[in-house]
Amino acid sequence: MIALASPSKREARDVLDEPVSASRLTLFHSCRLKFFFRYVQRLVKPVSPALFVGQAVHHALQAWSNRRWKSQPCSDNDLWEAFDAQWTTAQGEMDEPIAWDDEEEQTQRGKAWTLVEHYLATTPIPTDEKPLAVEVGVEADLSDMGLPTLCGVIDLVRPGGVIVDFKTTATTPDGAMALHRHDLQLAAYSLLYREATGENETGIELHHLVKTKVPKLVVTRADPINQDQAARFLRSMVSYVEGVKREDWVPSPGIQCQACEYVGDCMKWSGGVE
Repeated sequence: MIALASPSKREARDVLDEPVSASRLTLFHSCRLKFFFRYVQRLVKPVSPALFVGQAVHHALQAWSNRRWKSQPCSDNDLWEAFDAQWTTAQGEMDEPIAWDDEEEQTQRGKAWTLVEHYLATTPIPTDEKPLAVEVGVEADLSDMGLPTLCGVIDLVRPGGVIVDFKTTATTPDGAMALHRHDLQLAAYSLLYREATGENETGIELHHLVKTKVPKLVVTRADPINQDQAARFLRSMVSYVEGVKREDWVPSPGIQCQACEYVGDCMKWSGGVE
């Protein structure tokens, strides 16, 4: 008789006691085994160069937004100094530094800054526009529905209640597909905004910086989420809770595995069979 072993010393209730972010929820629904490795076993993997570049760009845009919010100077030179300092600091704080030589690091740093420069030159956001909020952490208590706390950090809220999320990508996104791919994230941010302000958002914008030879900025706009989208999100939360309770850690093999940091662990996974 084949018996299914408990795959980890952590139990399902330990995970369900933790707040749920849009990224955690999306990961669970895209590959439950990857979710298990990251959030149950807590396997730490080195940061990839692509992720590091994306984080550096994101930090620079956060600095740009913060300076406008505080009415501080935000020239290219001001932002370069913030970007350069953060790049060095982030490298030093990594448990396992990226194994690139000086030339490759300088190349990647230059590419990251080029993305930032391109954003500053082409953004639809006026330089003198003061944000309502920058990199704001928000939580929503969903316990009355039997669900965990929902949490998230919203990159930027523009005047009037427009939610903005910054992203870097290697390929040019299709607008409709981008909204579909990030459906859970956009719904989560909208519900969190409503929880924090008591008002509905007036729109949502995805600002994709595309890492092509000549960088591109693709802005995709969406209307406020409707009741069906909110219900779809909450049903995804219910599915998450039910799946975690069952310890339903199953892989979802596909083309996405090529870039997955847990692919080696996945290949060795026995399925929890003793």
